[in-house]
Amino acid sequence: MAKEHIKVALIGNPNTGKTSVFNQLTGLHQQVGNYPGITVEKKIGSCKLSDKTKATILDLPGTYSLNASSIDENVVIELLMNKKDENFPDVVVVVTEVENLKRNLLLFTQIKDLEIPTILVINMSDRMKLKGIELDVPFLENQLKTKIALVSSRKNIGIEKIKELILNYESLSTEPCLNASSIDPEYFDKLRKAFPNQLVYKLWLVITQDVNFLNLDRNEMKSSFTKSHADLRRLQQKETIKRYQFINDTLKVGQKIDHSKASDIRAKLDRVLTHRIFGYFIFFFILFSIFQSIFVWSSYPMDLIDSCFANLASYAKTHLPAGEFTNLISEGIIPGIGGILIFIPQIAFLFLFISVLEESGYMSRVVFLMDKIMRRYGLSGKSVVPLISGTACAIPAIMGARNIENWKERLITILVTPFITCSARLPVYAILIALIIPQKKVLGFISLQGLTLMVLYLLGFGMAFFSAFILNKILKISSKSYFVVEMPGYKIPLFKNVAINILEKTKSFVFGAGKIILAISIILWFLGSHGPDKDFGNAQKIMEHHLDSFNAPYSPKLLEEKTNSYKLEHSYIGIIGKSIEPVIKPLGYDWKIGIAVVSSFAAREVFVGTLATIYSVGSNSNEEATIKQQMKREIGEDGKPVFNFATGISLLLFYAFAMQCVSTLAIVKKETNSWKWPIIQLVFMSGFAYLTALLAYQLLK
Repeated sequence: MAKEHIKVALIGNPNTGKTSVFNQLTGLHQQVGNYPGITVEKKIGSCKLSDKTKATILDLPGTYSLNASSIDENVVIELLMNKKDENFPDVVVVVTEVENLKRNLLLFTQIKDLEIPTILVINMSDRMKLKGIELDVPFLENQLKTKIALVSSRKNIGIEKIKELILNYESLSTEPCLNASSIDPEYFDKLRKAFPNQLVYKLWLVITQDVNFLNLDRNEMKSSFTKSHADLRRLQQKETIKRYQFINDTLKVGQKIDHSKASDIRAKLDRVLTHRIFGYFIFFFILFSIFQSIFVWSSYPMDLIDSCFANLASYAKTHLPAGEFTNLISEGIIPGIGGILIFIPQIAFLFLFISVLEESGYMSRVVFLMDKIMRRYGLSGKSVVPLISGTACAIPAIMGARNIENWKERLITILVTPFITCSARLPVYAILIALIIPQKKVLGFISLQGLTLMVLYLLGFGMAFFSAFILNKILKISSKSYFVVEMPGYKIPLFKNVAINILEKTKSFVFGAGKIILAISIILWFLGSHGPDKDFGNAQKIMEHHLDSFNAPYSPKLLEEKTNSYKLEHSYIGIIGKSIEPVIKPLGYDWKIGIAVVSSFAAREVFVGTLATIYSVGSNSNEEATIKQQMKREIGEDGKPVFNFATGISLLLFYAFAMQCVSTLAIVKKETNSWKWPIIQLVFMSGFAYLTALLAYQLLK
């Protein structure tokens, strides 16, 4: 009698279409989270097999074999070895693809040695005719001791066959394909006698891999079954050779390939796209086009979201009863939610393009192309996408680092990405450059202001690479690094896969980092709207008295601006600004700039809005120009302009290097599953920014 609930593990090499199969089986019935205590993403979906039976499908990280070289692969091994794990599968579905069947079957034969019911899915069967491939499925089933489903996830062919095989998994053979212990019969026989109730292949994995299994002590096992590291590596290589000999013998009969019938242009495209010179130009042209599109396209929905929440806040303030609760909603919660949702267009567009590049097969070529350069700095070829993505926003860029298997390389990528100049810095840069850099032309056609902006971008990239180089030297994180990248065939991206990927990544940000951002926004609202001074609540009367003392008429608007400025100065944030003035004065900043700097830890662009409030700027049609004029007219205690060249350069460098984005800190915490790294990131980046700004001001003043 069939079980009512079947647990399925979906396993396969990267780029075999495993995610496409998962999406076809589960649709939108998916949940994404992290495995307890680690940063590897866990995707679980549900699938109806019959009227009485459902399947829970766990999409495991892509892995090339059970010889683990990353956290992702460890997750796969530990799950398959521990029957007491709540996610231990009743049946394993191994996804392969028809063009790389030989290499894909290595993982399949290893899983079969664990004696778990296993189904073999051969994906992209619609390309068999195009590639001149023929398969003898009955022969393959007999040799591999399993059932096979020929599938095309692109055309939704064979999905029902997978469901049928899962439903009848109890009839599958659990017999291994070959006897792996024959690589050293005497050694494996000792293992078998020492642990008669355990599978010998599981014991072999405990000895050779950094995995946990029952209560076995790996060190005790290694001392009891002593072999040098070199001998173990030799046996692993012998095992791999033995498996490929079996796979070759099987495919000689079970797979026929007639290259004369093949009719694709993959080789020709690869020669161009991975060319050692032209490949880089093509890649950077594509990225330049993508991020130009992101800036242009996302600006419209972002402006719409911004205006909608501004109108909503204004409506709430106008129509709800006056009081503290209304202020919290209109000035704290609504802007806080708006500050979360305004990132959605950038995240959605970025992951749209990344998904298209990945689905098409081009991203693997980029990783291959860039790996040699990036390795010099402790990064990998897969780090290039997050770093370039950081020019739009560090949040989706850091999320994009999930594709990096090596934990050390992934961590370094996450830690250095915020150095890349993001779009949030542009309002700060634009105003400060306009204030301190003259509108002159270099060589008659290059704008000096534009050149300064470009230098700031290059400075961000340079600091990211320099920091990566230093971190690679000082981080003592043991992690194996084998650069293996699949070169899949070129494909037209599946709309369903792209849509689900965008939805999942966006949802992950909104419900993950969003909760932290909203909480911080409310705290900042409270600090900016309240103060300990007993006269804080009487700010309007104090300002009325102050303006009346001039015996000159004044407008209600001027009174409101003066009142807001007074309240901000005497709020908790204002007090913080005053209290930190001795610390920031060596940088050339007064307490007003200090308030703007403190406020902008919520988000860098808050700097401009805070200064607008401090300098009593109204909502004029040309607000930015008005801010510039006010900033130009601001005079310090020494009678000189506050925003002089030295102060301006100091501020530019501070914002180029400082970690001033709560949402970025939140996403780093989420991606590293710890507060340790975002705190280190915050302290180091802010400290380095302070020292750089201090040095610049003291040298230039």
